[in-house]
Amino acid sequence: MKRILKKYPVLLVLILMACNSSDDNRPPEPIPENSIVIQNAFPNLRFSRPLDFQSPSDGTNRIFIVEQGGTIKVFPNDETASESTNFLDIQNNTVSENELGLLGLAFHPNYSANGLFYVTYTPSSDLAVVSSFRVSSSDPNVADPNSETILLRIPQPFTNHNGGQLAFGADGYLYFASGDGGSAGDPQGNAQNLTNLLGKILRIDVDRTENGLAYAIPADNPFLSSGSARHEIYAYGLRNPWRFSFDVQTNVLWAGDVGQNEIEEIDIIENGGNYGWNTLEGTRCFEADTCDTNGLIAPVFEYDQTAGDRSITGGYVYRGQLIPSLQGLYIYGDFVSGRIWGLSTNLGGELTNQLLISSALFISSFGTDANNELYVCAFDGAIYKFVENP
Repeated sequence: MKRILKKYPVLLVLILMACNSSDDNRPPEPIPENSIVIQNAFPNLRFSRPLDFQSPSDGTNRIFIVEQGGTIKVFPNDETASESTNFLDIQNNTVSENELGLLGLAFHPNYSANGLFYVTYTPSSDLAVVSSFRVSSSDPNVADPNSETILLRIPQPFTNHNGGQLAFGADGYLYFASGDGGSAGDPQGNAQNLTNLLGKILRIDVDRTENGLAYAIPADNPFLSSGSARHEIYAYGLRNPWRFSFDVQTNVLWAGDVGQNEIEEIDIIENGGNYGWNTLEGTRCFEADTCDTNGLIAPVFEYDQTAGDRSITGGYVYRGQLIPSLQGLYIYGDFVSGRIWGLSTNLGGELTNQLLISSALFISSFGTDANNELYVCAFDGAIYKFVENP
């Protein structure tokens, strides 16, 4: 064998290439046009401005839909379901208009044992809070409205860009997305200001308490040793991160960040990362011919607004079983245009992006069920499921 390789060195290169290659490093096969569709998953149910779709890992196969006005609906994951009930109703404590309201939901990883879940909402036009609640001890489909513990209070200088996504990482910590405080152009410079919680991804430990807080700070949070920066900050320099998610296979954190007037971006969120706003919008200097990009992390993908796509809705890396052609693609959409794309997740090579569906829906959020199948929340009041075109 050694003599063969010495005589034919190209053969050695080919063997090494074959040994070092994997399916993850190859571009995905193009998905045939119109082969993937979304269909009304629960045709007998309607929702009011649904903003989040969650399913706890508790073996019950239930779906929870967050409505912006201040309610969380629960029902069985069954396409014939004809009724949803109020799991939580905090309408009387929620200001809901424009981008305000009940914005996010996450179930504790040990929800089946401790009954804890977390929400973010705006009790007033100038404040956002992250709170924990507990399920009723007598009814698994009803939360105890008196069990609220407010973990974080985040003043909001304007009424837009409130973020609101909540999710637990594989590390067991709670992650939260906060917008830059609103208006336009981040006039207060919040996203780059480490002394406040705006324009950030935050990370806290909800299983411990310390220093008079209702939570603790993870030991590897990037600014733990800083005397001035907020210790809850995990990443910063974001404008309005509208939906992030963890890839359940790789634990990579994907986020969509809504742009100003030119660029929508997709980021891989890293511990301590600075994503550039408002120095950059995507990879372009914001309202300047030149800018200092030293230390800033560029998006892994961006698209401009010239085709009518004007507000990214971050999605999920598909890890379900019903649609093999979507396996490993990051599925995301645009709230304004209703278009849905699939982005390859080969971060070591050239990313490919493919238009999958032109829906004309106002896509507010994506979500996954207990089997990692993918759904879409839309402002027409329906919940849609990704399926292969029959």
